[in-house]
Amino acid sequence: MRVRAISGYGTKGPACFLVETDGRRLLLDLGEGPEPGVFPDLENVGRIDAVLISHSHKDHIGGLDLLPTIGNPPVYATRMTQQTGKHPALNAAHDLPIQGEIDVLGIAVRTGRASHAPGGIWMRIGGEDGVLYTGDWTREGVLYPLDLMPRAKILISDCAYGSYDLPLTDGIAALTAAAANGPVLLPMPPAGRGLEIVVLLAEAGLEIGLCDQHRQIAETLLQSNGGEIEESGKRRLDALLTTARRLTENSDLSGVMMAASADGLSGLAAKLIDRFSAEASVRILFTGHVAKANPLNALIAHGRADIIRCNVHPRLRDVRWQINEVRPQMVLAAFLPPPALTEFEALFPEIAFYRPD
Repeated sequence: MRVRAISGYGTKGPACFLVETDGRRLLLDLGEGPEPGVFPDLENVGRIDAVLISHSHKDHIGGLDLLPTIGNPPVYATRMTQQTGKHPALNAAHDLPIQGEIDVLGIAVRTGRASHAPGGIWMRIGGEDGVLYTGDWTREGVLYPLDLMPRAKILISDCAYGSYDLPLTDGIAALTAAAANGPVLLPMPPAGRGLEIVVLLAEAGLEIGLCDQHRQIAETLLQSNGGEIEESGKRRLDALLTTARRLTENSDLSGVMMAASADGLSGLAAKLIDRFSAEASVRILFTGHVAKANPLNALIAHGRADIIRCNVHPRLRDVRWQINEVRPQMVLAAFLPPPALTEFEALFPEIAFYRPD
């Protein structure tokens, strides 16, 4: 078995990893970004037999327009990823189980829930002697469960946070404190951390305004029997929908206002940011990565917006736990640029890390 990072190694870039085994060539994810217009370089990749998708976020599916350059291979994804991804290539995708075993072109693939997004999975290709690819994952999920990861010789892991090791509760406490001082707008991905964060804020007693895109994902999860969310999570989500007000372009300024999209450049979030950018009483708070090319960085620079990290990737302690579970012979630390990558790898002197050919 041979593994190659086409993109996603040594940079905060689009996910795309090549696995070659048993005469088959599989791509794991095919993304864009997070900087807009940044795609994997597929020029010398050659023909691919199948593309396996971990979850529906743009940096994992945004490059599916490039399928013709690699022979138009079949795409595999969970049904929830197909529903939430909103990419035409997913309309004809083959199903991956959210938990279970499947044969993909004669290769054994095992999947489990990765807790980062609705329908998000890790996948092991080729059994214990094969490769485990996590996509993005977290151990601090509120609604989306994390299944224990099996052993594999090669581990491709989300290490985007590097040596960062503070808990999600710190971010939630900071958001709660900010909301106590006046209305806040949270641009959030509807098929991601948004619903998890707002559930915690609602349970802390804060008034919640929720956009229609978030409501739609919540209702889809409540109606699903696919295992994307446990019954306890459904009860928490149902309670949220019962109490949250509908957030629209003309809503009153109060409480926590959560709107798509995460980068604030589209959807209701963009309309509200345009409305609030000169409104000193409203704080605009991003909770994840803001691309360098995002023009809203100007609001952050001028103190009109801020970033409060709310964990959606694994901390250092979580990667240590994962390595202890999987016991890999080699680790590819994904989505981490230098020098943070070098510093991170130095924390694991016992581990053999991936190096490009």
